[in-house]
Amino acid sequence: MYLKNESLQLIYCTRDPTTPALSSQSERVPLKAEACSVGINELSNTIADLLDKLQSDRFWLALTIQLQIVGLLKMDFHDKEIPLGEIVPVVIIGNGPSGICLSYLLSGYTPYLSPEASHPNPLLHSKLAEQPHLSLLEQDLEYLCEGLEGRSSNPVAVLFDSLLLPDSDFGLDHTSPLEWRYEPERAIPHLVLGKGPHGGAWHAMEGSMLTLSLANWMELPGLKLKDWIRDKRRNLRNDRATPTEIASYYQHYVSQMSLEQSFACGTTVTSVTRQPGNQGGSPPCWRVTGLQRREGEELGDGSTVLEKMSTFSLLAHNVVLATGTHDIPARLGVDGESLPFVYHSFWELEAAISSGELDQASDPLLVVGAGLTAADAVLAAHHLNTPIYHVFRRSVTDPGLIFNQLPKLLYPEYHKVHQMMKQQQHRPSHQQDLAQSLNQHSTPSSPSSLSPPPSTASSSPSSYSGYLSFPLHRVVEFRPDRKCVLESDSGQRTVVQVSKALVLIGAHPNLSFLDKNGSSLGINPNEPITCRRNPIEVDPFTNKVVAAEGPGMYAMGPLVGENFVRFLKGGALAIASDLAKRQTQRQEMGQEDLTVDRWLDRQVSTQTQAEVCVLDS
Repeated sequence: MYLKNESLQLIYCTRDPTTPALSSQSERVPLKAEACSVGINELSNTIADLLDKLQSDRFWLALTIQLQIVGLLKMDFHDKEIPLGEIVPVVIIGNGPSGICLSYLLSGYTPYLSPEASHPNPLLHSKLAEQPHLSLLEQDLEYLCEGLEGRSSNPVAVLFDSLLLPDSDFGLDHTSPLEWRYEPERAIPHLVLGKGPHGGAWHAMEGSMLTLSLANWMELPGLKLKDWIRDKRRNLRNDRATPTEIASYYQHYVSQMSLEQSFACGTTVTSVTRQPGNQGGSPPCWRVTGLQRREGEELGDGSTVLEKMSTFSLLAHNVVLATGTHDIPARLGVDGESLPFVYHSFWELEAAISSGELDQASDPLLVVGAGLTAADAVLAAHHLNTPIYHVFRRSVTDPGLIFNQLPKLLYPEYHKVHQMMKQQQHRPSHQQDLAQSLNQHSTPSSPSSLSPPPSTASSSPSSYSGYLSFPLHRVVEFRPDRKCVLESDSGQRTVVQVSKALVLIGAHPNLSFLDKNGSSLGINPNEPITCRRNPIEVDPFTNKVVAAEGPGMYAMGPLVGENFVRFLKGGALAIASDLAKRQTQRQEMGQEDLTVDRWLDRQVSTQTQAEVCVLDS
């Protein structure tokens, strides 16, 4: 951001020398704020004077520079390119829970083993107690991970989850042995780029369904989700939260932890490339380019100009890929999939319900997929008494089916869907019109179309009218007359008439800003990146991308196979630890790191609103 106004405000804060040293977020000391107005030409001299004072007065804690320019957006790049040589230490692409958690760790919030605490795993506790003066970021993570087992394949994810939520898989609620200290001298300047509000894809999820994970599994360090929800909502009858609550929690978290100055929302990254060093001594780095959405301007007549897109380009020593995998819905790749009655997202179903296109008088809704989003669609349609055909490739008894992995008491609604899938199956061995099992809804079918026995469809006391599942089936074709051709694993075909078709078989990340859509970074470089089948290959203890063009590229979250928030926090720990250790190594080698100084210069000369801490050594 380039300043367009000569007037700005410089705010600097001091700490009372009688106040105890800052040790954690909960012990933040009150600051006395003093302000003065200076012109842009006087700014550098004023800062120099304050830095001299910082060196002489040991009680100074931090210097905060805030540039207030009326009418311009915070973190607005405004068609300006950060000049070559002024390099951002870390750029995080993605502002979901992965990016938020990493920003928290890079902002100076540091985990230590609490002196009074103990961990239920005696071996892990003894390892942590060997060097209690070291933060978790400074410890040997590979050593700490040895011997640990958990529900993630990433060792640091298992470690961090075990420390944040000890024995939570057994339903126990042990207190975490970690204590969090706010140590701003450890902060690493960074930018978090995201398309939408803080929280990422959670803002696009259906709002009333309960999340799969327990509420405490969804929380981030330093802010208890249950306590936050209890202050916001109806009585806490359930240990699970809704996506709307989770999205609001993540937005509040960024504000509560004072992380906003590092976030640039409304940004879409279009390219990440490796830049070579030059003869002037500039080291190799990453160039990140993209677009930023700017709010429309209000005109004098009260009208508003449409929002604008501005380009930006910046250099970074390190780039973290944290985009998640919800950008591009997966497709079947069959004929007719682009017909207007074929949907690929839950919100399209919601829109059809809201507009009255689906009700109990409609032809059946075809739901394709056997994941939790598909189950949510079945529940939503069943609630409206809309008839449903449910098609999926697996057997209902397949141990890999998510419903076979969920405790019935914790997830009764998904257990209900699983019951429906098992009890009301399309059975080729019984000749019967499909319409009978769907409450007389007209269902033209091929001569080979077969339906379940009457006892399954209507006589069983636990049956669910208007639902029919097609296990071990796939969609062969969608036709313009809204007929869909299904095929069993034995090759038998069935034609069904539907009102809408909803294909919910997962999603792929949008990595179009990388060469070959990032496929070269996957475990199988010849296949597209997917969370389950082909995640990005990273070092298990640092999350460095193995096949990156150069050093300084990391990946985390669903991109490396971590779908659950409780485990993606481990990726944040691995990356923050590696960055902290690299920074310490440079200092020990006597290499003066000008990164923070350059970043400060950049903030002063280009940002309209920013906060920078210059810490006493």
